[in-house]
Amino acid sequence: MFVVTGLDDQDARSRARQIEGRLNAMLDTPGRQRTVKAVPAASPPGAWSVSVSDRTMVVVTLADAQDAGVTVQVLASQWAGLVERALARAAERRRSAGSRFITSIQSSIETAFVRLLESAIVVIPRAVAAALVIAAFWTLASFVRWAMRLVFRKFVSDLTVENLIKQIGYYTVWALGLLVAAGAFGIEPGDVATGLGLTSIALGFALKDILSNFVSGLLILSLRPFQLGDQIIIGTTEGSVERIELRATLIRTYDGRIVSVPNSETFTSRVTNNTANPVRRALVQVHADYDIDLRHCSMVLANAAGSVEGVLPDPSPSVRLVQLEKDELVLELRFWTDSRRSDFVATSSNVRLAVIEQLRKAGIELPSSDLRVALTKPAD
Repeated sequence: MFVVTGLDDQDARSRARQIEGRLNAMLDTPGRQRTVKAVPAASPPGAWSVSVSDRTMVVVTLADAQDAGVTVQVLASQWAGLVERALARAAERRRSAGSRFITSIQSSIETAFVRLLESAIVVIPRAVAAALVIAAFWTLASFVRWAMRLVFRKFVSDLTVENLIKQIGYYTVWALGLLVAAGAFGIEPGDVATGLGLTSIALGFALKDILSNFVSGLLILSLRPFQLGDQIIIGTTEGSVERIELRATLIRTYDGRIVSVPNSETFTSRVTNNTANPVRRALVQVHADYDIDLRHCSMVLANAAGSVEGVLPDPSPSVRLVQLEKDELVLELRFWTDSRRSDFVATSSNVRLAVIEQLRKAGIELPSSDLRVALTKPAD
């Protein structure tokens, strides 16, 4: 029927519920003559009251009149007319038990829809404003990340530092955007902090893995045990570091797949960085017979490795006798090459080919398994 505001000792919702209760109690006495009047109220000063059969239904205050843009007396007269018409219409509907039942249902439905409409009038504009704020800050965060990428490409060559600062800047703008959007929706940041404080234990358990990955991501980006482009081994995963995010580390395996390893697992696991140094030692094992000239064979193996492109002259290739087997000797040819896997694997393969070729040229035979079949003649 009309809109009421809150009082000093009572909010608007409680005041509206109180008025509804008084009107419903009045309607529960059918057949009673009801006289609606608007008269000056005893308190607060300057207020008027709307009474039904000398029973006060609502007190019209100066605040109500100011919101309506009229005087207290005029507003009290308007509300008295609305109450009188509403009571007459309700009394007409409540002449029988069935009518009262139907009226009660209609009243409940009307009240529910009115409250829903009032909530929608308040919530929808706030939701639209919050959505616009989020969209604006998403655009701003994307622009900040793009601008940082341009700046760092000119002044900073460290991709890991660039990635760290870009992500911190991006998520900082997002956090500010969420706070502003919460304010646009009508949620005070202090209330959000209080709510988070009250539910911190539950959130801690629920977000334990997410927070662990987030903190581990910051530590990885700060301590930098590896960088973008490094070739590492984490558990059973081996490949090149494609991207270090705040949640996970993306690794491109050598067969072209992308593996997302959670940062908490990356930070607590044993990580082998194959490209931490620019060069890496490779090993090739050669099996030889006992009757060969070991010094001559070792020289041939070292020269074979030194002749391959990609093998570093310093440190020079070396040969070690590492095993005395029952039927053969095991020699280990060591040489240094580029630590990148593509160069490492290709160079190791070329060294093996050169070893076989040089051993054959030097007349040094590689051991081979002989298969002898003995036939026995049955006794007569």
